[in-house]
Amino acid sequence: MVLLQSNLTMVLLICILVVVAVFLVYYVTKAKKEHPKGLIAAALSNMGERFGYYIMNAILLLFIVSKFGLPDATAGVIYSVFYFGIYVLSLVGGIIADRTQNYHRTIQWGLIIMALGYVGMAIPLFSKNAEGIIADGTGSWWGILIFTCVALLMIAFGNGLFKGNLQALVGQMYDNFEAEAAKKGPEALAVAKDKRDSGFQIFYVFINIGGVIAPFVAPLLREWWLKVHNFVYNADMSALCHQYLANGEVTQKFTETMANSVLPTANYGTNLTQFCSDYILTFNQGVHFSFIVSVVAMLISLIIFFTQKSKFPQPAKKVASAAVGYTPEEKAAMAKEIKQRMAALFAVLGIAVFFWLSFHQNGQSLSLFARDFVNSDQIAPEIWQALNPLFVIVLTPLVMGLFAMLARKGKPVSTPRKIALGMGIAGCAYLFLMVLSIVSNWPSGTEFRAMDLAQMTAAGIAKAGPWVMIVTYFFLTVAELFISPLGLSFVSKVAPRHMVGLCQGLWLGATAIGNLMIWLGPVMYNAWDIWKCWGVFLLICLISMTVMFGMVKWLEKVTE
Repeated sequence: MVLLQSNLTMVLLICILVVVAVFLVYYVTKAKKEHPKGLIAAALSNMGERFGYYIMNAILLLFIVSKFGLPDATAGVIYSVFYFGIYVLSLVGGIIADRTQNYHRTIQWGLIIMALGYVGMAIPLFSKNAEGIIADGTGSWWGILIFTCVALLMIAFGNGLFKGNLQALVGQMYDNFEAEAAKKGPEALAVAKDKRDSGFQIFYVFINIGGVIAPFVAPLLREWWLKVHNFVYNADMSALCHQYLANGEVTQKFTETMANSVLPTANYGTNLTQFCSDYILTFNQGVHFSFIVSVVAMLISLIIFFTQKSKFPQPAKKVASAAVGYTPEEKAAMAKEIKQRMAALFAVLGIAVFFWLSFHQNGQSLSLFARDFVNSDQIAPEIWQALNPLFVIVLTPLVMGLFAMLARKGKPVSTPRKIALGMGIAGCAYLFLMVLSIVSNWPSGTEFRAMDLAQMTAAGIAKAGPWVMIVTYFFLTVAELFISPLGLSFVSKVAPRHMVGLCQGLWLGATAIGNLMIWLGPVMYNAWDIWKCWGVFLLICLISMTVMFGMVKWLEKVTE
């Protein structure tokens, strides 16, 4: 099975690389002809960082569960806090860059701190007892978990220094690009302004190029390392090993899974304790080694940024505008407009919170679903996270082309309406999963994992095929394209001119709040029949869509 899985994984990776290469050539050619010369260098630096980050993001929840034997819900909380920290600390990184007025150095330190965090994650530390067996619940076990959390904090802080500030440099590139065009006349300026959206689109695609390849790294390294030690990858085995070491119970499922998790050359006989210890150790060592690739990716990004930084502008310090006298009536009118704009902003931010709560289940309940309910004999569960960035790369031109065509026909779709539609499309993903779960008679994640093959057969329950993840991520990615970049566009439109930075920070804050609540997914997934879990997210999306459509006319008026 391991040979089949590795071969299929490599075939899938090669096919994806071919598709990515085609789109990469298209976007690079477009950028060189029509955009500032520093765009590709910034995008490549960002792509390297995102590659390292998405290696960790794809495996983090399942890695914490498999290494420490923690419940899914507890690991989900750690993941949620980490994701919250990434966005909250982006605000801190922006403040530091603004105060020091040195965006280049702030970005470089961000890459260095992230690299150090990944070094910490790459160190294969394990807690063992006197017999050399993996020990659960010891003092050193908690010390290693704390060490892991500190490494994650460093990654989040480094990301905060890097993420928003590199985007600020790209924004400054287009400020300078437009300023140069303005010298040539109004027509040249209009053309230059039209390039900003497509420039950020190209920048966003490079992020996803890093993300589409990264999820393959850890599974391939893990499968290779397991094979070296006469083991076979099995998504259920680590959890079963932790259960055995905790209570010594040998279930029918443990026996069945163990038989499929060792090569014929392995000989453990009746020494199940040693088998479980060795399997957990080997399984997670392979994952640790993938973080070495993340370290290398950070260093490559640092080298690209350092060698190309002469192409990057340094955002200029804002100069206070001259005092202008206004009548009381003018002041009252401006205050009213600002109040309306901020009210519209907070209305959309409320919707954004619930979108990110639903969308970022890709690293929470959807990862657990891929592990438990989707057949992983051929494709490891972590690899399915590559579908989202792959769909972003492929579908972005189609979505943008659709909106452009409607605009040419005199039927433009406003940004608020696109966001409302996006929530409905996200709901389609969970409607699909809910109906499938009801038809398949799937129980909760906890109950399903406890079933052996005979129990599943008697209940008429089976794992799903890979197509389920393809359909789910298709809907979620289309929803993302309707909401994420367009949400940023809406913020830039509605924000009062003297509060643009604050309003962009509020968007990040809304994203952070949504991420802080994503741990609810694993809790519901393991506590209820899973159709109820998907039903909750469907309800969230439908309510958000309805509220957004109810506000569309008002929001369109505010952004006029």
